[in-house]
Amino acid sequence: MLIKFYGRDIEQSIELDKPTKLRDALLKCNILPSTIIVSFEDKIIPLSTILSNDIELLVTIVSSGG
Repeated sequence: MLIKFYGRDIEQSIELDKPTKLRDALLKCNILPSTIIVSFEDKIIPLSTILSNDIELLVTIVSSGG
């Protein structure tokens, strides 16, 4: 399955062979889960969500360094 993450300054994709937690897919794309919110069709989805089909997810950065 193909998972695509997109958003401001983010454009990452990953091909996975088996269902995977959202948190793990983010980490495989070097996206820190603690710094973002992920949404699908205008609904925030938990990091514990199991991804099992092709999907495009909006990533919104909610923290920044200073």
